[in-house]
Amino acid sequence: MAELPDLIKDLALILIVAGVVTLLFKKLRQPLVLGYIVAGFVVSPHMPLTMSVIDKTDIQTWADIGVMFLLFALGLDFSFKKILKMGMAPIIAAISIVFSMAMLGMGVGHAFGWDHMDCIFLGGMLAMSSTTIIYKAFDDLGLRQQRFAGLVMSVLILEDILAIVMMVMLSAVASGSDPDGGQMIGSLLKIGFFLILWFVVGLYILPSFLRVTRKLMTDETLVIVSLGLCCAMAWISTAVGFSSAFGAFVMGSILAETIEVERIERVVQPVKDLFGAIFFVSVGMLVDPSILVSYAWPICALVLAILLGQAILGTFGFMLSGQPLKTAMRCGFSMAQIGEFAFIIASLGLSLHVISGFIYPVIVAVSVVTTFLTPYMIRLAPPAYNALERVLPRRWVRRLNHMGTAHQTTVKEQSLWHKLLRKMSINTLIYTILCIAVTAVMLTFVLQTMRHLLPHWWANGVTGLLTLVCIAPFMRALVMKNNHSDEFRELWTESRLNRLPLIFTVLVRVTIAALILFYICNYLARFANAIVITLAIVIIVLMVLSRKLKHSSIRLERRFIQNLHSRDIAAQVTGQRRPLFEDKLIDRDIHISDIDIPEDSEWAGKTLSQLRISSRYGVHISSILRGHQRINIPGGDTIIFPGDRLQAIGNDDQLQAFDKAAQGDLVPIDPHIEDREMHLQKLRLSANSQLIGKTLGDSGIRDHYNCMLVGMEAGQHALTMINASHKFKAGDIIWVVGEKQSIKQLTEEN
Repeated sequence: MAELPDLIKDLALILIVAGVVTLLFKKLRQPLVLGYIVAGFVVSPHMPLTMSVIDKTDIQTWADIGVMFLLFALGLDFSFKKILKMGMAPIIAAISIVFSMAMLGMGVGHAFGWDHMDCIFLGGMLAMSSTTIIYKAFDDLGLRQQRFAGLVMSVLILEDILAIVMMVMLSAVASGSDPDGGQMIGSLLKIGFFLILWFVVGLYILPSFLRVTRKLMTDETLVIVSLGLCCAMAWISTAVGFSSAFGAFVMGSILAETIEVERIERVVQPVKDLFGAIFFVSVGMLVDPSILVSYAWPICALVLAILLGQAILGTFGFMLSGQPLKTAMRCGFSMAQIGEFAFIIASLGLSLHVISGFIYPVIVAVSVVTTFLTPYMIRLAPPAYNALERVLPRRWVRRLNHMGTAHQTTVKEQSLWHKLLRKMSINTLIYTILCIAVTAVMLTFVLQTMRHLLPHWWANGVTGLLTLVCIAPFMRALVMKNNHSDEFRELWTESRLNRLPLIFTVLVRVTIAALILFYICNYLARFANAIVITLAIVIIVLMVLSRKLKHSSIRLERRFIQNLHSRDIAAQVTGQRRPLFEDKLIDRDIHISDIDIPEDSEWAGKTLSQLRISSRYGVHISSILRGHQRINIPGGDTIIFPGDRLQAIGNDDQLQAFDKAAQGDLVPIDPHIEDREMHLQKLRLSANSQLIGKTLGDSGIRDHYNCMLVGMEAGQHALTMINASHKFKAGDIIWVVGEKQSIKQLTEEN
């Protein structure tokens, strides 16, 4: 018999221990992430009394895959449009909190005399709060429906994005000798270039591909295609100098703009859970108790820095974004912990061999302590505000609590110049990146292929022509886009003083196009500069005058816009978009919240009038989402079904009480489920049977005995349906289905 590989033995040990420990943590109402870490500690070599993993190399490979799939799933829940719709408030809060906490972490590291690179990575770890742990804490405390919880989740989404950028920058810093100056700026520019390129190209190709293959995509093929795209982008990301996790996140964010994203999330979830569990178990395997004892004081200092830092600096960051003092304190106190990204950044530092070995177990210990303290910090915010309110002058408190209102009511009108320049900047950036990307591919790959097939100069000429054909639609859009827009025309006719700056904007884009063409011609031909410049200008003029290129670029842009908005269009059709009046309710201390009806809810089958939702909880049901249906302004006779999503309007306390009741009024679990097994029983009616002379409707077989009549035996192997007018007589052989106790009662009485 073949020997079982060590990997299978290790996986069996890891998954069994993780399953047992997480069940215990579920019983204790603690985050499962902590359970995985404890399970890793149990199976690690540092626990001599238990079995330990044999081959840690294979487990680390699976853990790396787990990080990739975790970030892929994070990208599926992320949307570029969602970030743009958030406005500046969450962006200001996220940037200020991340920057201040990173500086605080670096300061603590330097205070203990740690290495410079250890301090940099430590700052990155302390800057990121845990989305999973905070969401779980809000859910357990019944605060998920309150407005401040929505603000925290918006900032956490942005923090996740900043964590991705930070990982790429830390990789660049770790690979270079000087972590300051131009290298950081170069890394940011590189990130921006590839993000825009991948997003534009991916959003043009992938939604079209999924739309064409929609009828062929079963759940099985969809999970294969999705994970294949994830791994492909991870490979491409690694090839251009980024991490595989960054590429996985980018692919997830591209697929997040497609109609199929909810389905992809559902089919990918089990794979993500499996590999994610292995990653967190591998985190626990690196915890060494001796290091925890040796670094007890730094651990306590870091815990204190996170609690006080987020409570003070986090509150200040939310106040900078325009939130009132009370809301800002509740938000800041909620973020006082670190989680998944701290482990991922620590793993990155270890894999690059740039941080000390003690950092990993120290940061895991800090994460465990702050995670346990998270619910207490959330509960501490209102008492802390009340105490601060008693200390501060009343005028200060009133002014601080009106910051949010003042911030929300200020609306800044954009000028025509501002609108035009914004549009031109976006289009110029996108089309310049597309031209550069196509040129790089053609001169790197196609040119080499042509030189194997044709003589040198012929190969250069053919490649040059193919390159010009490929970039021509983008080049024309780069030069001509927005030159006939409403803003351009209005500024042109409004004043002659505007015409020179408008002409200058056109000349700038013509110069960019000429530089790209100059590079192509000079790379392939090495002509004199005058000839190259002349040729570039002639080609640009031909591109501008070509109506075919105009229609081609418009067609490409329309396809991209259609793919970009396809998910929003589908949401409008299926009735899943939130109402437009939602933002106007915030000033009146009420907002809209989604309340999901559990599958085993006692409310199922009851009407709204029977539930008396408005009178009991003070909320109003504006809409009910049911599958692809949207029921607006439901009446009192509308029946609630399991899985319905109710859109309720109310204040924080009302929505919290309503959500608690909706999630709590459940059909109790049957403790005797084994006794509910259904049996098929043959019954011969005796002369003393109570059924004699009765029809099926009068017999009470269904109503009294809770059984169902299947049929009457008409021969040795045949059953016939009983006519409703048939009267039972002695000797009839009937077959009934029911629970064991019900059939027993029917048999004994008949």
